Amino acid sequence: MPHRDIIAWNSMISAYCNSGMLEDARILFDAISGGNVRTATILLSGYARLGRVLDARRVFDGMPERNTVAWNAMVSCYVQNGDITMARRLFDAMPSRDVTSWNSMVTGYCHSRQMVDAWNLFKQMPQRNLVTWTVMISGYVRIEQHGKGWDIFRMMHHEGASPDQSNFASVLSAVTGLQDLGVLEVLRPLVLKTGFESDVVIGTSILNVYTRDASALDIAIKFFDGMVERNEYTWSTMIAALSHGGRIDAAIAVYGRDPVKSIPSQTALLTGLARCGRITEARILFEQIPDPIVVSWNAMITGYMQNGMVDEAKELFDRMPFRNTISWAGMIAGYAQNGRSEEALDLLQALHRNGMLPSLSSLTSSFLACSHIGALETGRQVHSLAVKAGCQFNSYVCNALISMYGKCRNMEYVRQVFNRMRVKDTVSWNSFIAALVQNNMLEDARHIFDNMLSRDVVSWTTIISAYAQAERGDEAVEFFKTMLHEHEKPNSPILTILLSVCGGLGSAKLGQQIHTVAIKHGMDSELIVANALMSMYFKCGCADSHKVFDSMEERDIFTWNTFITGCAQHGLGREAIKMYEHMESVGVLPNEVTFVGLLNACSHAGLVDEGWQFFKSMSRDYGLTPLLEHYACMVDLLGRTGDVQGAEKFIYDMPIEPDTVIWSALLGACKIHKNAEIGRRAAEKLFTTEPSNAGNYVMLSNIYSSLGMWVEVAELRKIMKQRGVSKEPGCSWMQIRNKVHSFVTGDKQHEKIEEIDYTLQDLYTLLRGTGYVPDTEFVLHDIDEEQKESSLLYHSEKLAVAYGLLVTPKGMPIQIMKNLRICGDCHTFIKFVSHVTKRDIDIRDGNRFHHFRNGSCSCGDFW
Repeated sequence: MPHRDIIAWNSMISAYCNSGMLEDARILFDAISGGNVRTATILLSGYARLGRVLDARRVFDGMPERNTVAWNAMVSCYVQNGDITMARRLFDAMPSRDVTSWNSMVTGYCHSRQMVDAWNLFKQMPQRNLVTWTVMISGYVRIEQHGKGWDIFRMMHHEGASPDQSNFASVLSAVTGLQDLGVLEVLRPLVLKTGFESDVVIGTSILNVYTRDASALDIAIKFFDGMVERNEYTWSTMIAALSHGGRIDAAIAVYGRDPVKSIPSQTALLTGLARCGRITEARILFEQIPDPIVVSWNAMITGYMQNGMVDEAKELFDRMPFRNTISWAGMIAGYAQNGRSEEALDLLQALHRNGMLPSLSSLTSSFLACSHIGALETGRQVHSLAVKAGCQFNSYVCNALISMYGKCRNMEYVRQVFNRMRVKDTVSWNSFIAALVQNNMLEDARHIFDNMLSRDVVSWTTIISAYAQAERGDEAVEFFKTMLHEHEKPNSPILTILLSVCGGLGSAKLGQQIHTVAIKHGMDSELIVANALMSMYFKCGCADSHKVFDSMEERDIFTWNTFITGCAQHGLGREAIKMYEHMESVGVLPNEVTFVGLLNACSHAGLVDEGWQFFKSMSRDYGLTPLLEHYACMVDLLGRTGDVQGAEKFIYDMPIEPDTVIWSALLGACKIHKNAEIGRRAAEKLFTTEPSNAGNYVMLSNIYSSLGMWVEVAELRKIMKQRGVSKEPGCSWMQIRNKVHSFVTGDKQHEKIEEIDYTLQDLYTLLRGTGYVPDTEFVLHDIDEEQKESSLLYHSEKLAVAYGLLVTPKGMPIQIMKNLRICGDCHTFIKFVSHVTKRDIDIRDGNRFHHFRNGSCSCGDFW
């Protein structure tokens, strides 16, 4: 150029700055002795973009004069590079400010998540423009306060500002987070009025809101079909939504209509095919891509991992021409989630050897791998690597560390990580509570939970689960009531946990209340909840279990197994077999659990031939190898039906070493059929393997006492005393008017024990007149007959029955739970009671259900 004016110089300096060639820009800047204010501002902004804050500040300080644009550029420099304190100091020192000045500072606060400061500054602004409103909405979306983002937009609309594309995009992000289609329907008329619904960016954002709500998928399809213009993200959003909603064939059809079939669309369909198990089709699609980029490779690897095809994923990973951090993270996560923790940690080591620092995902997956195998020392080394990568204060990393150290039983490290966290989110508190629970520090966990400033559904799930696992079901239920009172919506895991508690307690009424909650929140049809409901009703002895099964639109193997096992618990052997045949007819393959249920059902119903057929069918028809549980069921079946010698021979012919359950089944059979010789041999096996289990001694003592072998009974008691073994007392409980009443054998502590005693004495006299004779062979002491009869009278289930008759209206059914197997005398006694009182009495003992009706029991006296 023969002649250059200041505009030419500034243009060339700007070109160098935009290309990152700051040294060349500086040479030109110096050649004209700094030029004018515009020149310095251009160079200052160039330094700012590359993070050279000190160089930018030197240019700023060296400016002979500054205008508002220059001040704004320096404030923006600090904002872009995260120094909000210096940005605010400079902002406050400005001689004059325009709307850009205010916007820069508000942007700084929003980007650093300091929304209280952003809001305070926003309120002081003398004027605002669309940028101001957009930045504030985006700031609230960034911290997931979507409601406040929507409120800002409403305020903007009230003040008469007309939205542009960026503004609509930001508010639609807020609407997406709200997950409330009603808000979208309020917004759409304004989008239509301003002509932005036909804008592909805004249209795609609206589509994204619809696709986030599973119930609105049909609306999303209709909106998609009506779009005037679509881009690659429109197509990929629709494909991903259909795939995620289980409509994979519809997703394939949309992909077929995509004229470009871009990388995002291919990746969305790959991911969808893999998620629904159609991994072969996913691989065919992958192979059709002429030159797949790393994103496509990563999607295919993730698909293999999701389907448990770890070796196929490794083969693809080894073939990759280029790997990014996501490739490594996907493989490490896949190994960890598929139970191959050592390989996950080996791959992390290989990543590190290649000179790369692990991503957040790789670190958190590695901590998961360490927790799976209890590798505390390796976990500490990975922790050191996180420090080296500068991630030690990242909340994801810290939360994973808390979980890892908790599962490795090192609460000292858990507390160190938690206490050093700069920002603790709800996940952090939840992880800390979970670690305390895993280390049996339930009261500490309760204290932390009570002091949480904010709880989410995971917090409630963790504490409810903890109390349920600690067998403190009543308190778990109280937590649930408090949760509902605080308007926190329950999730499926909480409902299944509580339904399990109800089943354990035998509390049908409470279970029905939780069923009502599930219906209210539309969760009763979810497979996991429906299965839990059916299991609960079976355990509580309610016919509603059949109603739940019949109403289920979807069933899995757990559904069928629960029904078959439930029938077994109630002695409904024929019905269990009928359900198995129904299961086969609809093409569901049985598994090992199915056959345990079937064999138990045959055992409780005395169906020996059918039991043998099922046992043989396992390996012959389905290639399933019988496990110890199946052998135990067969021993129980043979023994219960009187073939005690055949049961013993069956054990000695087993191809695997029998365990305590099998020997205990044989001992139980010997107790029923009074076989002292085989019973003694079975007991001796049990005394060797579990010398502290009182139940084994008691069963052998039962056999001896029933045969009048009092010398052997005394010797057995002496052995128990020498070994410090004490008998577990019989305990029965029942729920009346939302209160659980418990009774132990010989109980004298109950508040109504005198009335219970009178009731029992009256019953005793009444029943004797109708033919009842106490069976004193179930008394384990060598005492006279009168004392034996008195001892039998105070068994826990008799106390419970008497209390039920006392406090419930005439004719009302009585339901009782018992920890041990019901004795023969109590069984006979309660049959007579059901006849003379005309009451339905249900007892769930440690083995099965007994439904007493008008003098008979559902077990047919076979239990």
